[in-house]
Amino acid sequence: MHLTQQTYAELQRIYNQPLFDLLHEARSVHKIHWPHTEIQLCTLLSVKTGGCSEDCSYCAQSARYSTGVQAEKLMSIEDVLEKAKKARENGSTRFCMGAAWKGIRDGDKKFEQMLEIIREVGQLGMEVCVTLGQVGPVEAEKLKAAGVTAYSHNIDTSPEHYSNIVSTHTFQDRLNTIAAVQQAGMSVCCGGILGLGETVKDRLRMLEVLCNFHPAPESVPINCLVPISGTPLQESPPVDIFEIVRLIATTRIALPTSKVRLAAGRTGLSRETQALCFYAGANSMFYGNKLLTTPNPAANEDLYLLKLLDLTPAPFQNNTPLPI
Repeated sequence: MHLTQQTYAELQRIYNQPLFDLLHEARSVHKIHWPHTEIQLCTLLSVKTGGCSEDCSYCAQSARYSTGVQAEKLMSIEDVLEKAKKARENGSTRFCMGAAWKGIRDGDKKFEQMLEIIREVGQLGMEVCVTLGQVGPVEAEKLKAAGVTAYSHNIDTSPEHYSNIVSTHTFQDRLNTIAAVQQAGMSVCCGGILGLGETVKDRLRMLEVLCNFHPAPESVPINCLVPISGTPLQESPPVDIFEIVRLIATTRIALPTSKVRLAAGRTGLSRETQALCFYAGANSMFYGNKLLTTPNPAANEDLYLLKLLDLTPAPFQNNTPLPI
């Protein structure tokens, strides 16, 4: 029986199995809990880009670094809706909107504008996901009422390594936001980033934290760092592909009912690597030519890859999208 509550020692045992044994176990778990040929397509849109006050060492949107990303205003409802409709037409069943803010507070004009955008996007029949920085109980309740399906808030790495990556907020701040989101009844999309100078122990400690959420995360994005010129991590080396596959397989075993999402950094992964990731239990991916500020494989390339692997985009949960 696979439990979501896992100790570090158990995660270490799973991770360190011979690779083929690990893949076999992960695939077996995946086939029990998920339609094994379906991949959920998710589209991510930056609705407010750049100018963030945080100092996350990997992020192009921090105002503290010279990355060439210019601060922009919050997109209009009309522009966001146009992007959301296009995403739905292309097969995405989840539309995620990200804003480069430290957080949002009830009463702020930008929060009210964001709530209105969420209400409008929610009429399109897709799952609505947002990543808006730190929120408290009041903001979380209002986001839920506006129609947010899931709140995305990565913990990035282990509690021990976190302060090496960010100094403008703490690991506990991340957990406080996640607690507020779960108390409001929203699903949590929460994962991490590989390539931040972390050790395998850090990755498994991150996973241990995720395994002890109540309830477990609805989805777990696995990001590979895209080194951005001008950020402190611009010279970071790529992560070995078998370490990526091992972590995905371990995540699938430890969190059997969570979607495992291939997120940022797929442009650095070969088709063969992505195939291994899907076999190991990844069943969701960000889809579209661009993520927040980093490139992503072209949509037609992704659809062709799925076809080659005999995989299919997951259908809408309500069978058909709502009419516009």
